[in-house]
Amino acid sequence: MKTPYVQNLLVGKVKRVGNPDATNPLEKAWESGMFKSSTEMPVWLSKSGLKGDEVADKKNHGGQEKAIFAYPVSHYDYWQDEQHIEGIHIGGMGENLAVADMDEYTVCIGDTYQFGEAVIQVSQPRKPCWKPARRHQTMDLAMRIQKTGRTGWYFRVLQEGFVKAGAELALLERPHIEWSIANCNEVMYEKKNDLELAKKLVKCHLLADSWKQPLVKRLEGKASS
Repeated sequence: MKTPYVQNLLVGKVKRVGNPDATNPLEKAWESGMFKSSTEMPVWLSKSGLKGDEVADKKNHGGQEKAIFAYPVSHYDYWQDEQHIEGIHIGGMGENLAVADMDEYTVCIGDTYQFGEAVIQVSQPRKPCWKPARRHQTMDLAMRIQKTGRTGWYFRVLQEGFVKAGAELALLERPHIEWSIANCNEVMYEKKNDLELAKKLVKCHLLADSWKQPLVKRLEGKASS
């Protein structure tokens, strides 16, 4: 099995794009930090993220449980060739780490990796939002991401340090092999009526609270109905 690695390291500032007078919802003005550029230079990775990187919506993005977002490089062929989304390429999902030789089926909650001087740990899948759809002028892109399971995932930072593109992600620990990113997505989106699975996932102590909360509400709702 190949050792996964970071093909591209990406950072970016918040950017305002679009036309405030547009009538097409996809063309209206909006603000985002998902327009990131690759860098070959070492970058300091703190517990809040990469130095020089910004997020616009701090309520739903950023923070220690979403310090860095990873997305598989291999998914871009699918979006281009199978979904016919022109112009989508590495960085198109707003990722910080464009990763190779890993995906939602091979990455699990709590996986801990050595990444340069830093140590990072998988905290949760990414919940698809409207911003990739706006960026790539594809109204239903969030739903396509959800249905295909090509969501990517977030890392928390356990040990700060300098990181750079090309570095391997050496697996140090895998405490929850049963909870791959793909399995988590399945519980959240495809098996909403399987309360036993939801209960089990909620008990995964290394899964971020923001991912557990809707599952807890689901369980409470069913219990009170």
